[in-house]
Amino acid sequence: MKRVLLLLGLFGLLLRTSGATRPPNVVLIYADDLGWGDVGCYGATAIRTPHLDRFAAQGLRFTDAHAASATCTPSRYALLTGEYAWRRRGTGVLPGDAALIIEPGRTTLPALFQRADYRTAVIGKWHLGLGTTNLDWNVAIKPGPLEIGFDYAFIMAATGDRVPCVYVENQYVRNLDPRDPIRVRYGQPVGDEPTGKARPDLLRMHPSHGHDQTIVNGISRIGYMTGGQAARWKDEEMALEFCQHAQIFLREQRDRPFFLYLALHDPHVPRRPHPQFVGKSGLGPRGDAIVQADWVVGEVLAELDRLKLAETTLVIFTSDNGAVVDDGYRDKAVERLGDHRPNGPWRGGKYSKFEGGTRVPLLVRWSGRVSPGVSDALLSQVDFPATFAALLGQTLDSKTAPDSQNQLAALLGETRTGRDHLVEHGQGLALREGPWKFIPATEGSRIAWQTGLETGNLNAPQLYGLATDPGETNNLARAQSERVRRMEERMGTLRNPGTE
Repeated sequence: MKRVLLLLGLFGLLLRTSGATRPPNVVLIYADDLGWGDVGCYGATAIRTPHLDRFAAQGLRFTDAHAASATCTPSRYALLTGEYAWRRRGTGVLPGDAALIIEPGRTTLPALFQRADYRTAVIGKWHLGLGTTNLDWNVAIKPGPLEIGFDYAFIMAATGDRVPCVYVENQYVRNLDPRDPIRVRYGQPVGDEPTGKARPDLLRMHPSHGHDQTIVNGISRIGYMTGGQAARWKDEEMALEFCQHAQIFLREQRDRPFFLYLALHDPHVPRRPHPQFVGKSGLGPRGDAIVQADWVVGEVLAELDRLKLAETTLVIFTSDNGAVVDDGYRDKAVERLGDHRPNGPWRGGKYSKFEGGTRVPLLVRWSGRVSPGVSDALLSQVDFPATFAALLGQTLDSKTAPDSQNQLAALLGETRTGRDHLVEHGQGLALREGPWKFIPATEGSRIAWQTGLETGNLNAPQLYGLATDPGETNNLARAQSERVRRMEERMGTLRNPGTE
């Protein structure tokens, strides 16, 4: 074991010193609800994504990469901790007033970079909780990103469709007027501000289900808030805000190693892109939000080029889960979808145990280091902590990141071999072994009634051979009962590793 760790350390040292006098910078761009089929380089033809397509042409495009969950909070938890979220209670989709779910002092992805003397930042969507219970938004908000490894944070607390609709910079709500304090509550109203349910006449965008509580910027949200009028965001400016803060961070850190986690909000609901992108896709606000996200990626890559950092910066683009079309607002996303397939050939989407739930785009660019091409290596975002620990020549406590595997060679395109198995998390669990996909018998609805997406639930085992059946249409469980038995047994062991 000591010899393996020594080799990893030497490999990390070689990477840091070969062709450069400093270790590589890392920029991780994380889209929200962007599906495998939403990007041109993955086959989309109805939406133009020229910047992501150029990114793919200059780097490595993965075809079998996965978010750690089919929903946002658990994916982000696993990404930063190296632990499947389904192992921990309280890691489901969080309300906007939830307490921080990553314990301070834990070895996290940004903490690894901090230890290597990187400057670290998170900009964009957070959705991992802030502070403790009964959070007061009018004083220092902690613990939060600064307590788990980030030096700088400019974030939204949860999602655009949840209150509070304000930005938090480091530990304070930005632009907060102390004479207009913020109060937030879920479950019961707070204050007397109008809601979408009571005053639909005030709305610029109407909900399709839920999302009918406090109105902010003409859009009703989940949850109630009052106060903080000067601090409230404008949805149309959000993408540009995140982009500008990312560019500022890059300029300020150009002379030292940095790790930037840029968590976009697009194309999550409510979809209110900046006027310069409205109508650009022809697919309504969802398509326009994807065009906007593509533009942000282009701006970040261009900034790296302007700063002459392309050859010393590893850039990664991926998404937190598969796509969903109607996720709570009547924005014509369904009506204008046409022939566009947001999740490509994969069945299901956000919330689902089928492949569309977690199979997402993954692009990697490191000019002069990663050769352009395509890889079918099976990868998961839960592996990022162990992978970057190897890149940095650091050790990682297996108890802290129990599910994270070092996949550095696959990420850099040095091998096309990735994981030999992967647990997929939607409304329940599924197991991948190579091209085989096993879903245990599960009670529950087959269709998520609000979104129309398939959950993957069935009261009998399911087995699919993805190599010939990417749409998971031919259930081979009866014909391959022995494989089902073996995979079910392995899943039990993975669920309860102490039983090995």
